[in-house]
Amino acid sequence: MKLKLGIPKGSLETATVDLFRRAGYQITISSRSYFPTIDDPEIECMLIRAQEMARYVEDGILDAGLTGLDWVLENDSQVETVADLIYSKVSFGKVRWVLAVPESSSINSVKDLEGKVVATELVGATKRYLAKHGVTAKVEFSWGATEVKPPQLADAIVEVTETGSSLRANKLRIVETLMESNTQLIANKTSWQDPQKRKKLEDMKMLLQGAINALGKVGLMLNVEKSNLQQVLGVLPALKRPTISSLSDDGWLAVNTILDETTVRTIIPRLKEAGAQGIVEYPLTKIIM
Repeated sequence: MKLKLGIPKGSLETATVDLFRRAGYQITISSRSYFPTIDDPEIECMLIRAQEMARYVEDGILDAGLTGLDWVLENDSQVETVADLIYSKVSFGKVRWVLAVPESSSINSVKDLEGKVVATELVGATKRYLAKHGVTAKVEFSWGATEVKPPQLADAIVEVTETGSSLRANKLRIVETLMESNTQLIANKTSWQDPQKRKKLEDMKMLLQGAINALGKVGLMLNVEKSNLQQVLGVLPALKRPTISSLSDDGWLAVNTILDETTVRTIIPRLKEAGAQGIVEYPLTKIIM
């Protein structure tokens, strides 16, 4: 059994390979090949643009692939959603497709686009959005650098953004949000019915989601005398439930917990003051719920 897996080429490529590495898969991409190697003999990888991924998965050329929900909807692809993977190239969160116009534009809502020109890569979804609001406008496909089109080449754009910084840098303001999107692991419907391929994909889903759960988290181990335990627990975040176990010395306990990485630098000194000793911080690659 070989599972043919599509890896998104372009903006999500590095983040995807890193996520698979955290999940335990080593993917190596060569600049001269569209067929990355992976250290799993049951998987074959192929680099495909995210915009085209759903079509190739739907047609069965690929058994599965990673792409955005936006491109699944844009292509109206009939595929099986195996997992929502909330990560992206910058923030490991969701992205938004927004309607944006020049700061000086008189356009303040989708209704103001009547008779206007809109540039976007997301043509189908934009046309459906306009139709939903009863607006007739010309939607032009943009081959890239969409932010520079207004006002000379278009009155407005529909563009994807994570932080909005690129739009602001091009003196554009957001009018409305058309949709939110995140990366999905999708499968061909026939492949999903194959027991071996389905099991492979379900295992992959568990490991990938475990890697996402571990992002921004660290483990913390420490020793504490029983008399100081409540003081130490009082320092740890209230919603965390540490594991407490006995040591060979009856008067001491070991405490093990998981924390947000950003909080550790303030918590460790307080733990030391509360009587904790032998404090060890360690990285996490997966948290399986």
